[in-house]
Amino acid sequence: MSIEIQKVTANIGARVSGVDISKPLNEEQTTALREALNVHKALVFDDVHLDDEGQEAFARHFGDLTTAHPTVPAVDGAPNVLPVDSERGRANHWHTDVTFVLNPPQASTLRSITIPPYGGETLIASSAAAYRDLPEPLRVLADTLWAEHTNDYDYAVPEESIDDEKAAQRAQFTSIKFRTVHPVVRVHPLTGERGLFIGGFAQRIVGLSAGESRKILDLLQAYVTRPENILRWRWSPNQLVLFDNRITQHYAIDNYDNQPRRLNRVTVAGDIPVGIEGKESYSIEGDASHYTSLAE
Repeated sequence: MSIEIQKVTANIGARVSGVDISKPLNEEQTTALREALNVHKALVFDDVHLDDEGQEAFARHFGDLTTAHPTVPAVDGAPNVLPVDSERGRANHWHTDVTFVLNPPQASTLRSITIPPYGGETLIASSAAAYRDLPEPLRVLADTLWAEHTNDYDYAVPEESIDDEKAAQRAQFTSIKFRTVHPVVRVHPLTGERGLFIGGFAQRIVGLSAGESRKILDLLQAYVTRPENILRWRWSPNQLVLFDNRITQHYAIDNYDNQPRRLNRVTVAGDIPVGIEGKESYSIEGDASHYTSLAE
């Protein structure tokens, strides 16, 4: 069978059929999936039958793998697999994976393990569409900005809701503090597209106060999260979603009460982001060499 790509929305997302990702891909299949990812930013694969090792093998077609996370433990016996488990926290905030390190992952895979009977969707937004939506004066401004990303930031969680377990999880997440400066507008290394490279870990605009930074980041973020730029994915059993971490953001909706929800994540090592003038991101604090290699 030949690979078939069916768009899900105008700006982001496509369903893929005609390929069995539980088996090794040939060069032609890998190239076709990479091209589809470049175009659609997020790809959905139905009726996949993968274990952790199979998910890792599929992700390796796109590059070297990172370990599970710079600070959060992996699945036992699978150092490249991060359990995205509702019992360990809920990522109901807009973010791009691990942007607080110098070279964040280029791509992320999520595989459904335990799906709640209702809710639990994942939102994935195209930051390329967001950039295209910017009025010219905002686009000109964004092109000049750089932002500091950190894993040590204010989640705006009321103190009374933080129990000992959540406090321990937060302490683990920030056990190594990372601070990295990235361009607000990142140029995709394969397509040349420009996208807004911000999200929840972007906390401050270089040269501006915290208050000024928040107003500008919120203004730009509003373009990322326009409904037209979002794929809202309702999970089913045996699904895998692959998304381009260099030009998307995502959000796990916390709308499933106390039902269990778990996805397993495997990410592909990325390159150092580059702005429109060719300048690379730079690290202020934190060494992530134990977490990721550098993609060429």
